[in-house]
Amino acid sequence: MAYTAAFRCLTGCPGRYPLTQPIYRCPTCGGLLDVAHDIDALRDRSPATWMKLFDERYKRTVWPYGSGVWGKREWVAPGVPDEAIVSMDEGGTNLFWADRYGRTLGLDEVWVKLCGNSHTGSFKDLGMTVLVSVVNKAIREGLEVRAIACASTGDTSASLAAYGAAAGLPVVVLLPRGKVSTAQLVQPIASGALVLSLDTDFDGCMAIVQRLSADGVVYLANSMNALRLEGQKTVAIEIVQQFDWTLPDWVILPSGNLGNAYALYAGFKMLKDLGLTTRFPRLCVAQSARANPLYRAWAEKRSEVVPMKAGETLASAIQIGNPVSAPRAMLALQAMDGVAEEVTEDELCDAAARADRTGMYTCPHTAVALAALEKLVKKGLVEKRQRVVVVSTANGLKFTEFKVKYHERALQDVTSRHANPPVELPPDYDRVLAALDRHAAQNVQNVQNVQNVRDR
Repeated sequence: MAYTAAFRCLTGCPGRYPLTQPIYRCPTCGGLLDVAHDIDALRDRSPATWMKLFDERYKRTVWPYGSGVWGKREWVAPGVPDEAIVSMDEGGTNLFWADRYGRTLGLDEVWVKLCGNSHTGSFKDLGMTVLVSVVNKAIREGLEVRAIACASTGDTSASLAAYGAAAGLPVVVLLPRGKVSTAQLVQPIASGALVLSLDTDFDGCMAIVQRLSADGVVYLANSMNALRLEGQKTVAIEIVQQFDWTLPDWVILPSGNLGNAYALYAGFKMLKDLGLTTRFPRLCVAQSARANPLYRAWAEKRSEVVPMKAGETLASAIQIGNPVSAPRAMLALQAMDGVAEEVTEDELCDAAARADRTGMYTCPHTAVALAALEKLVKKGLVEKRQRVVVVSTANGLKFTEFKVKYHERALQDVTSRHANPPVELPPDYDRVLAALDRHAAQNVQNVQNVQNVRDR
């Protein structure tokens, strides 16, 4: 049976639109769009058959199934042929058992889904492979595109530029000047994109790129475009697959523009609708206290997110005050019995430093999720034997300045409790031995502290 997918209104207005059509909002109500699949057609395979098929494809070398996204192509964009797919082996990332870190919180099962271990170093690759592949197909069918464009706090621009370069498509990115890391800035430059550094924040960049797309000048590649979420939803499917088709109890997610919250929900919903699972995990959407419009709405029990002026935060990728996908995220929270949490700059830095001490190398956005988890544990919402997955959205190597300044004690409003600067010594054996002994003694104490928490 042929599988199909099309755009439809998120709130249920009539009408279905081809995925190759450059449309970003419902023509009837102006609301957001969703990608609708023919679920009845997908039921021609049993849950066990889908599991077997996905397991047989997982990380294989047969094109395009090396990709964790395209290995589930029937559930994502079934109409895209092999020759139009633009893939860089995205997905299939490590579900890391953060055993030692979990023990510091008194938890048995903390797992970190390392989505930053991807081609351009962030989870954005999962959505960009779908979007660029669909655009590639549309161009082959006659769509005229001057450029694919996005507003970005860094990671989206890097991903779009790389995938656009692989497809030979022109890319334009709008970045807020001085608000992205050097590593994030150089990625789209190296890929040949037109990089426009604007003297504004992300929301200002987003307003301009939306106007450009509305005028038909560019094709919009931000997560307002539902194609992005189709790729990102495979994170949920892959997590369940990596647990041998069983669910975690909690998923903790840092989020700014809020598309990834809905993407996770969409993935878990598809698993449930097709009988591979029977319930949802609980969802926590974590935000910086300086850019927390979703948290404010949730805390005040409001059904709508009110835009705010985002303040400066070290978690720069989620420094967004007017999230485009807010209605989607509210739907996800409701369906998944979810909660929202906020964390301060000091809390995220402390969580990052302690996680790093257990072997991770955590970006500031993942640290927001870790700090939120710690708050949920203190509130008694997350229990000792529950299985928790923290979604790590980017590679820590993109944020070297953040790490260096922390250990130099140079971050404003942050107490660097775990700073570990180099110890400068003369070339003296006894001095070196003394430093080694002090370090060993401190390590013994740290191990004992972790054991004390675990035994409580």
